[in-house]
Amino acid sequence: MPATRNSKIYLVGGGVASLAAAAFLVRDAGVPGENVHILEQLSIVGGSMDGAPAPTPEGGYVTRGGRMFEEEHYVCLWNLLETIPTLDDPAVSVRQEMLAFNIEHPTNAKARIINADRTIADAARLGLDARDRADMTRLLALPERVIGARRIDDFFQPHFFTTNFWCMWRTTFAFQTWHSAIELKRYFLAFVQEFDRIHTLSGVRRSKYNQYDSVIRPIKEWLAAKGVRTDFGVTVADVEFSDPAARRISRLRLERDGAKAETIELGEDDYAFLTIGSMTADATYGDRSTVPELIRDKRDGSWRLWESIAKQAPDFGRPTAFCGNIDETKWESFTLTMTGRTLLDRIQEYTGNVPGEGALMTWKDSGWLLSIVVPAQPHFRDQEENTYTLWGYSLFGDVPGDHVPKKMDDCTGAEILDELLGHLGFDDIADEVRATTKVTTVQMPYIDAQFQRRVVADRPRVVPEGAENFAFLGQFVEIPEGVVFTVEYSVRAAMMAVYQHFGLDKEKIPSVYRGLADAKTAWSALKTAFA
Repeated sequence: MPATRNSKIYLVGGGVASLAAAAFLVRDAGVPGENVHILEQLSIVGGSMDGAPAPTPEGGYVTRGGRMFEEEHYVCLWNLLETIPTLDDPAVSVRQEMLAFNIEHPTNAKARIINADRTIADAARLGLDARDRADMTRLLALPERVIGARRIDDFFQPHFFTTNFWCMWRTTFAFQTWHSAIELKRYFLAFVQEFDRIHTLSGVRRSKYNQYDSVIRPIKEWLAAKGVRTDFGVTVADVEFSDPAARRISRLRLERDGAKAETIELGEDDYAFLTIGSMTADATYGDRSTVPELIRDKRDGSWRLWESIAKQAPDFGRPTAFCGNIDETKWESFTLTMTGRTLLDRIQEYTGNVPGEGALMTWKDSGWLLSIVVPAQPHFRDQEENTYTLWGYSLFGDVPGDHVPKKMDDCTGAEILDELLGHLGFDDIADEVRATTKVTTVQMPYIDAQFQRRVVADRPRVVPEGAENFAFLGQFVEIPEGVVFTVEYSVRAAMMAVYQHFGLDKEKIPSVYRGLADAKTAWSALKTAFA
């Protein structure tokens, strides 16, 4: 039986999946906002879409990562943001603001790849040979049930991993060679339109500020105005099912501020939508003089909740497939906060890109596989005057640097800055940059967990077969043809959960974009890849 307007809905986790679900409940299902309750263990909503003052004594700003949006694929996200007003002007939607911002600040990277001698590579030369193209074609042709839990490097020869194409693709999306070949195939299919613009990333759509300020805050304010309530400092430690088949949730068991608190009894018309897993669980921070801890014992409750739920039924997924090998799922990012434009101006002179235009630039031969991006300034809504920021990350934290002979995982923020300055070669301004720059580092044990090798049964469906009053949300549910590690995936899951349980027309959920179905897009992409 579909839910009713009188239903109370409890959304476990305050990430973008829950915020989107709350918005769809109010906007599309007509649920009164006061009937929607978000339960969040942190003191802030937004999940992995963050942007804030750094939580370190040194201060500055920090984003753990940056989500690059894209016009064709992000259809559910655009559907949501079309009806969310900006903070500055209620007559302008977040979607409209983003469209206008990207007209003013188009992405056209001129320095996607930096060679070992500091020259800028011709990234338009993808470097694929006949065998690479044959292997790519084979991967695209195989059904997922045949690919199974195999790795990316099970499908390609060593040459493929030396190409400019792989360097740009892997750093844009954060792929490792040991990741799921299924996920790589899905990315090829979802973003085939990027093949002939991967060297400039001109297909990228950015928000005016970081995604917390530009996307999360407007959604949060809109929900609050509708009466949606968020309880902070609340961890859902476990859920109880009322039947042996685990098709109906009867109770949520909570911990408040680390102590066992109360339970929530779900009535006949009540629902629980649960975000399972977290790619930013147990994230830790460092600064110029400290090294962020790598947590291995799951202190965050996100994974423990899914592990408990998974024991209840065979179709609730297998979380250990994703959170069982931290050395394969971690990487570290950093944010520079600079009091002065010296470094940004020199990077602009070097690359030919003004801040906000250049997208990722990667030192292809660096030991850490170091990448940075200089966003349009200000990148934070309340950014201090004469303050500028830059974000970067590395995929190989277990390898010594080229200028600092230490693993990135063992480096302070000052040492990471030295490694970056060494690759840039700006020796004449190095001392000034060091003296005027704050560094915030972030170690994330599960940031690539969603890419781990898996089979279909390792992730539960958004609404499991026969589920009466619950759904699963986030990056670790199974959406056929969907692409994880995107905001679109979380928003689509939220839309699916609301539309199914509230009897809405599922045909109105935008279809997953398929670039190969468009003859012009397919021809352009194949011409580039096979040139």
